Order: sequence, then structure tokens, then C-alpha cells
Amino acid sequence: MSLNDFLFGVYPYIAGTVFLGVSLVRFDREQYLWRSESSQLLRTGTLRLGSNLFHIGILGLFLGHLFGLLTPLAVFEALGLTPHDKQLIAMTTGGSLGLLIFAGLLLLIWRRLTEPRVRANTKVMDWVTLLWLLATLLLGLSTLFESAQHLGGAEMLQLMAWAKHVVTFQGVSAAADIAGAAFIFKLHIVFGLTLFLLFPFTRLVHVWSGFASVAYLLRPWQLVRSKR
Repeated sequence: MSLNDFLFGVYPYIAGTVFLGVSLVRFDREQYLWRSESSQLLRTGTLRLGSNLFHIGILGLFLGHLFGLLTPLAVFEALGLTPHDKQLIAMTTGGSLGLLIFAGLLLLIWRRLTEPRVRANTKVMDWVTLLWLLATLLLGLSTLFESAQHLGGAEMLQLMAWAKHVVTFQGVSAAADIAGAAFIFKLHIVFGLTLFLLFPFTRLVHVWSGFASVAYLLRPWQLVRSKR
């Protein structure tokens, strides 16, 4: 098995299994540790601005990746969008949201470096998470320069084919789809997959609680009998 076959045909399933499996184990066994471990009580500082920029950007970028990679090309064609148009939209929105995340991450990292109480309560995995997020983001922003040199959308179609075959459990085809992609895209994908691998071992698990809160808001009405 070649390195390309492993990284893009096997590794996505390893990362996904750890992501879901360990998250479930942590929820079952470590519910008291299932939290974001906010440092707001220690000192607010730039937390609110940095956190808002980061969360707005990361939510938009995640949804953009999700729908951009997994939406069938026929849907975009039905909307009158060519691969060229889709690539320009992805570059514009992705770049804008990426800059929001970048600004938010810098503020959050600066706060942890300069606030003594916050720095003293920052764990090793907190630094790993922040720096890995930053590296993944910078790689993603770097792909914009590569994309700008190939506006026809051919490489974007390769990435869409790879994502489609990964989610349909066709690892061999997925690895073949991306074999000819530029190195910067491949590196960005590996860092992104590794982020899913690290996810359940960090405070990022609180993201699951965010989804749960949305479900809570959509819960059915409770019928309460009046007191007699």
C-alpha cells in the first residue's frame, strides 16, 4: 500500500472511528469533564472578541466545506454555476471566513501567552489544539494561491470526488481521485483529518453539546397540569 492510498483511502476512516468512538466513550464515562473548560472567570480580556470571531468563522467554514465538497455537481449546474464559478465562490467565502478564524485564533493565543493566570491554567492539549488549528488554517489559506492559478475548477472536482468516495466507503477510489492533486491540498487534508483524530481528547468535545443545545431548543412542548 502506498502512502497516498493510506493517507487518503484508509486514514479518513481511522480518524473518523476515533472521532466518534472516543467521543462516545468520554460522554459515557467522563461526563463531569465534558465541558469547554472556559477561562473566562480567570480573566475576560480579549476572550469575547477572539472567541466570537473564531466560532463564527469556524462554523461557516465547516458548513462551507461540508456542502461544497458533498453537494453533487448537478445541483450547482442546475443553479447555473460552472465549476469556475463554484471555485471563485469557495475561494471568496473560504478566504473571508479563514481570516476571521485567523484573527480570533491570534487573539486567543495572545491572551493565553500574556495573561499569567490564564497561562498557568492552560494544559498541554490546549496548546496542541490551538497550534494545530492555526497550522491547519494557514495551510487552508495557502491553498488559495494554488487555486488562483487554476481557476477552471478541475482540482476542485478532484477534491469533491475524493470526499464523495470517502463518505460512500470507497477508499480505493478516493485515494485514486486525489493522487494528482497539488501537495498543499493533500497536506491541508491530512492536517484536517488529524484534527478530527485529536478532537475527542481535547476540550473541543464541547462542540457536541452545542449540537445538543439546538436539539433542546427544538424539543416538543411539555404538557404541565395546572395546580388544583
